[in-house]
Amino acid sequence: MFDTGVNYPYASFEEEKQEYIIKPFDKLNVRIFTNDGIQLIDMESNSNTAMNERYQNPYMVEHDGLVKVPTLGRVQVAGLTIKETEKLFEEKYSQYYQKPFVLVNVTNRRVVVFSSGSNLGKVLTIENEQFTLIEALAQSGGIDDFSKAYKIKLLRGNLNDPKVYLFNISSIEEMKKANMVLQANDIIYVEKRTRYASRSLTEIMPYFTLLNTFALLFVTINALK
Repeated sequence: MFDTGVNYPYASFEEEKQEYIIKPFDKLNVRIFTNDGIQLIDMESNSNTAMNERYQNPYMVEHDGLVKVPTLGRVQVAGLTIKETEKLFEEKYSQYYQKPFVLVNVTNRRVVVFSSGSNLGKVLTIENEQFTLIEALAQSGGIDDFSKAYKIKLLRGNLNDPKVYLFNISSIEEMKKANMVLQANDIIYVEKRTRYASRSLTEIMPYFTLLNTFALLFVTINALK
């Protein structure tokens, strides 16, 4: 599973912004308030204004990075952080509302973790803006004795041609790179150690069983003579 050749060109590690970057197919929850958010407390007490309720539904970021929101139409948001998107919406909504205050969050951010090869799989929800590879591994149960801590793959982007990163958390120096902030739909694959003794025993066990059956049959036939 997720096998790569000996000379596979893994993507180079790059220091990232410690904030989530919005990308196509993300779902955004957009909430808008006027007067720099003066109604925000009312929102918490379940007395939202009609205007705020109008902007509660999630909006899909389309394949070209545009999201269609009320009043503004389609706006380019892919490639922006959540804070940058909030600021962009505030600037655009200022044409229609007095001192708009915008809150944006991404509602569909999940990552998939396969540990011990493909034996165990978990889907984790990204619940904070700095959800890292290390946190995902910890939440999925960590690295057991039968997994390769030095061979952890992260697949990102279109699965037809994904970027594949290779991480090694067996040393402190290499572990720094594993502090990489995850993106929605990332796939993490922890390669399994080959258990040669167990595999060999599994392969030869049928032959032992067959030999034992013949031996038992031979003894039985001789006993009946």
